[in-house]
Amino acid sequence: MNRVFIGRALTLIPVLIATSAIAQLGPPRFSDLDHSRRVAIVDSLTAALDTVYVFPDVATAMVEDVRRKVKSGEYDDIADPHAFAARLTNDLREISKDLHLSVGVTSPPPPQELEDPAVARARWDDEEAHGNYGFIKVERLAGNVGYLKLNRFSGHPDAAATANAAMTFLAGCDAIIFDLTDNGGGSPSMVQLLCSYLLEGRVHLNSFYVRATDDMRQYWTQQFLPGPRSTETPAYVLTSSNTFSGAEEFSYNLKNLERATLVGETTGGGAHPVDRHFFDFGEYHVTMSLPFGRAINPITETNWEGTGVSPHISCSRADALQTAYLDALNTLMEESEDEGQRFELMWARDGIQAELEPVQLSSSTLDEFVGQYGPRSIRREGDTLIYQREGRDPTPLKPLSADTFQAEGIAWFRVRFERDSQGEVERIVGLYQNGHVDGNPRVR
Repeated sequence: MNRVFIGRALTLIPVLIATSAIAQLGPPRFSDLDHSRRVAIVDSLTAALDTVYVFPDVATAMVEDVRRKVKSGEYDDIADPHAFAARLTNDLREISKDLHLSVGVTSPPPPQELEDPAVARARWDDEEAHGNYGFIKVERLAGNVGYLKLNRFSGHPDAAATANAAMTFLAGCDAIIFDLTDNGGGSPSMVQLLCSYLLEGRVHLNSFYVRATDDMRQYWTQQFLPGPRSTETPAYVLTSSNTFSGAEEFSYNLKNLERATLVGETTGGGAHPVDRHFFDFGEYHVTMSLPFGRAINPITETNWEGTGVSPHISCSRADALQTAYLDALNTLMEESEDEGQRFELMWARDGIQAELEPVQLSSSTLDEFVGQYGPRSIRREGDTLIYQREGRDPTPLKPLSADTFQAEGIAWFRVRFERDSQGEVERIVGLYQNGHVDGNPRVR
């Protein structure tokens, strides 16, 4: 009889495991299946579905469906284990509509990892550290807006230190953007930690009902944090159709607590925590990502399963960052009474506005700017103006408006053209991000 290994962890994506298949360019080739092996695989999977899957009635329907199909010979033309796993995934999802539910095939772990859990743990430690626990980028954008690109909510114990460092870095920012457009989920504990930095006091974030034990697991904000909280800082969450599971929980929590503005696309729609089950068939392991519970939000008393989380500001994932950034800059400008800060915000805003809505100028308009302005010259190459100062390299100009241009590759410098009372261009003005302004009249 095949052995069963169950990876129990309250995570919203399958637990990472180390296998000997790592570094292969494609799935390993295993022996073809016969009818008896297909029956054994279905028996193993359906036994787990019967006892673990979050909705018993749906589990019963799935079990009856795949057992009928294997008994009637509907699967008899599928010899490849990977193809069989893919077909089972499709059939189970056809009934359940549950994107967390999946079947796969993998090489068994090396013998030393089965015999010594410390070996497998060391591999996991290395993989998590190498991936920086899902933290891809943290930076301060112009206008003092923070940006965090997070592709995974890691459940590794050492991930908290990276999260704390990232949030401490962002603590001095006037707004924070969390980019989850490529985040497929992860640990509720990391969701809990990051939410804690944005909320004051003890706040109930989410609960998970577990079918097997008939109990509820609650997640609240953490009372102690090693870094400063950002409870009053405007927060934005970028979402896409690829935002899934734990990333959806983070978005859903903050949306319902009215703590963040969601920008982008409706998320994928997976709200069930999963166990990873492994069935040992010698040459390979059949794996199943099996939802064992469901999320229950304390405010809505439901979750985002099958529907996803809808954004406050809908746009394509390609425009999500610029859209959120622009909204943050406009919000900060409305609130600021400091002229220096307003100039910095306006500088950043105008650049982002031109990214979202590119300015197109006619050939005749571009020709009006061509000329010599003291030590500065403007020439045209195709549909692009080229700026050059004596002794300096030429620089293409990108239009921000009908008369103002950004020097490409020089974020701190722009030029503006001024006209006389007859509408003729008579002067060029250099604009600098620190507020300095200089100019030259047109000489020809």
